[in-house]
Amino acid sequence: MSFKTRGGGGGGGEVASSKKVVLSRNWALFLCVSSFCAGMLFTNRMWIQPEAKATGKTSTLEEQRTNFKSEDCDQKIVEKHNFNNGLGDVSMDQHGIQEQDEGISDLKIKTSLATDEHESVSHSLPIIGNMESSESTLKRKYFMVIGINTAFSSRKRRDSVRSTWMPQGEKRKKLEEEKGIVIRFVIGHSSTSGGILDRAIEAEEKVHGDFLRLNHIEGYLELSAKTKTYFATAVAMWDAEFYIKVDDDVHVNLGTLGMTLAGHRMKPRVYVGCMKSGPVLARKGVKYHEPEYWKFGEIGNKYFRHATGQLYAISKDLATYISENQNILHKYANEDVSLGSWFIGLDVEHVDNRRLCCGTPPDCEWKAQMGNICVATFDWKCSGVCKSVERIKQVHELCGEGEDALWHSSF
Repeated sequence: MSFKTRGGGGGGGEVASSKKVVLSRNWALFLCVSSFCAGMLFTNRMWIQPEAKATGKTSTLEEQRTNFKSEDCDQKIVEKHNFNNGLGDVSMDQHGIQEQDEGISDLKIKTSLATDEHESVSHSLPIIGNMESSESTLKRKYFMVIGINTAFSSRKRRDSVRSTWMPQGEKRKKLEEEKGIVIRFVIGHSSTSGGILDRAIEAEEKVHGDFLRLNHIEGYLELSAKTKTYFATAVAMWDAEFYIKVDDDVHVNLGTLGMTLAGHRMKPRVYVGCMKSGPVLARKGVKYHEPEYWKFGEIGNKYFRHATGQLYAISKDLATYISENQNILHKYANEDVSLGSWFIGLDVEHVDNRRLCCGTPPDCEWKAQMGNICVATFDWKCSGVCKSVERIKQVHELCGEGEDALWHSSF
């Protein structure tokens, strides 16, 4: 009924109702748009903030990754630096080891060279008993070296020499130190190396210590070779002014020998002895036979002048000459002839001194009484003191200079 009343109220009511409907629609549209805009605004704000947060998180993550990479890189750089340093240390260690190895190698080479040099010197020198080292003997200067030629069968002769004119023990050492006189029995080796003959000499050497062993095979026909070897060996071992060879059946006054040689010490090439010129013996079977007699001319000719083999002395220059040329020096049957031949053609002064070949008493005794002491005494017919083992003591008592003469002598 009210509806009707509103409608019955005329056309104004209908207009008002229509405006309300339009207004409601507009507001609904406005509200929808507003709601949509508000929703969009809210939605944008909701999405923008998380995006910012995500961006912040991403930035933080990237920064962490960057920092991690940076730290990792720094760590790698540090590790690489440490590794390089380690390599450097290893390289330095390897370099140091290499230097040490090179130093050790050089030391080994020097040691090897020193050992080879020592062995070379040791092999070049003979083996003798209780001898000073080669270095000390080479540095020391001596006045004269006396080599007493001996044989395996001459033990009694050696003992007779030891008991007369050759000082023993401490006196022999004193003779070397104060007077510069070296005395040794000179002998080589037997044809059977290490045989009974060699062992006998070795046992004798242990008692007396007065041998010079040569790298030489003993034999009467090898005396020339033995003489060469003796001089070459003596020069290598002792630096002396004179080198003497004497037989073991000859009596010697050492003080008088020293005074005699001292008068020739300023001469460079001197050859001292009792000079002779005996016949060249061509006939076989005789003593002192010369197989090369034809080199001396017609049969019956004589040798060139040379010192008799019982005792002679040569200066250092001549001994050195023999040592340096021993491989090409010719050897004759007789060693005194060989020695004389080696000096032919050289500028050598031959000194003929008859005091080096006195006869046994009464000859040497008379000369001693007259104050003309002999240097060496022997019998010509025996080429030494006849029966020297029994008689050399008598010769020493009658013709000797006396022990004090040697020690009071000034060379």
